[in-house]
Amino acid sequence: MKGLEKIKKIDLAYKPTPLYKLNNISLITGKNIFVKRDDMTGIGLGGNKVRKLEYLLADAIKCGADTIITTGAAQSNHAMLTAACCRKLGLDVILVLLKRGVTEKKGNLLLNDLMGVEVVFVDSDRTQDLYAEINRISDQLKAAGKTPYTIPIGASVPLGVLGYVDCVKEMIEQSRDQDIKIDHIVCCTGSGGTYAGLLLGAKLFKPEIKVTGIAVTLDDFYPVVKELVNQSCDLIKAGPISIEDDIHLFNYAGDGYAIPSERGNAAINLMARNEGLFLDPVYTGKTFGGLLDLIDDGYFEEDENIVFLHTGGAASIFAFM
Repeated sequence: MKGLEKIKKIDLAYKPTPLYKLNNISLITGKNIFVKRDDMTGIGLGGNKVRKLEYLLADAIKCGADTIITTGAAQSNHAMLTAACCRKLGLDVILVLLKRGVTEKKGNLLLNDLMGVEVVFVDSDRTQDLYAEINRISDQLKAAGKTPYTIPIGASVPLGVLGYVDCVKEMIEQSRDQDIKIDHIVCCTGSGGTYAGLLLGAKLFKPEIKVTGIAVTLDDFYPVVKELVNQSCDLIKAGPISIEDDIHLFNYAGDGYAIPSERGNAAINLMARNEGLFLDPVYTGKTFGGLLDLIDDGYFEEDENIVFLHTGGAASIFAFM
């Protein structure tokens, strides 16, 4: 895909991240379950955002930025990983976070503090107020002669989506090396960008792979994913791609975003006790719980090889559990 190769990025993640079979979970479920360890991207505590930031921070540097501003919830994995990547690249960073949920100095907020990152809390339930504060800070920085660059929630913009187009290509190469046929990928959907990237990557490189997203917020992601895929196609000049029939989303937010669920916690325990692999209560625990329910509901074909994308989030264990 020549259009993709022309988009500049910075190598930040340690790649390829491992892909292997979860033997004990496969025995328990009667399915062939593999894991893609994007919790092992190598910066901070690892996580999926690093792949997205490879493109966005390259663009920031190209634009001459010296200060990165990003946003999210108080315990945002994306915000922490953005800060970690900025520290590695020598960029200043300001995190504008919602003052909701766990705001004590633990989990990701503890990691932000260890990195000496400036955190600005916004006491509101509206994302519009977050971006209003970002605009205020950005104007203040410009007046001081700085060049700020804003990265939206979750880095879920067309440039960020390309990180997971890359990931699909990487998985396909790994599957060839290991003589594995990937039939299905299951991932978390928190802001839409990772799922959109996987979906687009599958369509570009191996259309027979089905991609299913497990949503952990109450938002309607169908239009978000559709728009992100279309915009990313424009970015890499891939031409229009029909995805309407390929968007498969299931909501496992439970009582809401960043509120641990009984199903998610049970999935966390199952994975830890049988694979020594840790999931978190905000994202991956709920996602794996959804995957297990889909198995019980007969959603997957009998002999499918299913890849569970581990998107990271370990710090949340110490904030929410």
